[in-house]
Amino acid sequence: MQLFPLVARIKRETIQAGGKNMFEYKFVRVELSSFRRQPKEDYQTVVHEHAKEGWRLVQIFAPSIGGDGIAKYFELIFEKPIS
Repeated sequence: MQLFPLVARIKRETIQAGGKNMFEYKFVRVELSSFRRQPKEDYQTVVHEHAKEGWRLVQIFAPSIGGDGIAKYFELIFEKPIS
């Protein structure tokens, strides 16, 4: 069963911080509709579903704006400790 069918791109990275703790990071891109500039999916649901899997929301990143002055997407950045 796929929990996040509308997510366009998910990228994962593993980073060692402080020499001991290891974290895995997940970058989830949420596209905005081209007409109303509303998220194409419920980002709150995405956050809650990831939290159920042990991910913690670290940051919401909005890229530089397009030619029309509005961003086309934003990314939710999650982290989870690696055991």
